[in-house]
Amino acid sequence: MTPSDDYQGDETREKRPTFLKGIIFLVILCMAAAGLMYAATQLRSAEGPKVASVTPDPLTVSVMPVRLASEFRIDETFSGLAEARRKSQLGFSSGGRIDLMSADVGDRVKEGATLARLDTRSLAAQLASSQAVVQEARAAHSLALNTVERQRTLKLQGHVSQQRVDEAEAQANTSMARIEAARAQADTLRVQIDLARITAPFDGVVTSRMVDEGAIAGPGTLILELVEAGHLEAKIGLPAVSAARLKTGDTYKLIADTGTVDAILRTVTGVIDADRRTVTAVFDIENPGELPAGAVVRLSMEREVNEPGFWVPVKAMSTGSRGLWTVFVAAPSDTGWRAEPRPVEMVHSEGGRGFVRGPVQEGDRVIVDGLQRIAPGMLRTGPPCAPSSSVSRASRSSP
Repeated sequence: MTPSDDYQGDETREKRPTFLKGIIFLVILCMAAAGLMYAATQLRSAEGPKVASVTPDPLTVSVMPVRLASEFRIDETFSGLAEARRKSQLGFSSGGRIDLMSADVGDRVKEGATLARLDTRSLAAQLASSQAVVQEARAAHSLALNTVERQRTLKLQGHVSQQRVDEAEAQANTSMARIEAARAQADTLRVQIDLARITAPFDGVVTSRMVDEGAIAGPGTLILELVEAGHLEAKIGLPAVSAARLKTGDTYKLIADTGTVDAILRTVTGVIDADRRTVTAVFDIENPGELPAGAVVRLSMEREVNEPGFWVPVKAMSTGSRGLWTVFVAAPSDTGWRAEPRPVEMVHSEGGRGFVRGPVQEGDRVIVDGLQRIAPGMLRTGPPCAPSSSVSRASRSSP
């Protein structure tokens, strides 16, 4: 054995006790930590759970005083259309080729102006021929009358019999009938030539044009559409009970997107529409201004309803039972106030408020804001709150 081997064996024997000491130290350290944790757990159990003590902020809600009323007024709005008083769909009574189209969409035309015309050259030629026939019949009739006079003279002289006179008179009557027939034929052709033109039946605006020059139009074919300009009428449907408050001849304000126009009530139909259950009020708009035909117009009317109750914001109501609603009244208590539910019935609603009736007294304070923070019967100390600005407006807007 060499000296180096003796050295390595001594070093191995020295390392083993050091390793064992480390293990023993770790075991002792874990036991000490477990003991401390056990002691802390026992101490916490003896003291009980730690609860933070926080003083809650006072609960505040917005209220409004109740103002009872024996009636209320509501604004009713009914709508209709402002239309041209007269509208015509124009066409030819006979067929032919269109020779002229002098009006286009958007053109304003005067009554009697020519808007379209058919090719009438063939009719004009036939008219000239008929007029020539009239002249020929007149000449023949004139000759027949002269013949009658001569025959009557010869009869007086005894040269001819009465039969010759009768024959001459019959010839004169026949020639007169030919004149009338020729005149009738000429008049018919004149009418046909006149009907070959479309003229404006009233002052208006062309709203539709279906054909152009050169097209072949049949009898009754729609060529142009014309609506009366300057005068409109509005037809508004409304219940018979509301129409009964209108007076024929009175002027009413109609509201449109372009502004307000004056309209005179012409009539109210006495027939109720089976689908809408309304009657129709017809208004004349003499000065429509910027109001175009086809615009929607609205008639506003105020109606008085004899129902007791009070106005309350819709946000102050919650769903109740049996079709009713619930409002909460801030009722005074010994320590402050109590939220008491009161069932109410909705009579009418408009915008963000409703007119209701129920067991609520004059001056009761209805909670209008903060309902999500209360429950029925909840007791709170201190005053509820002064009315908010929004509630004040709702209170002032009630009639």
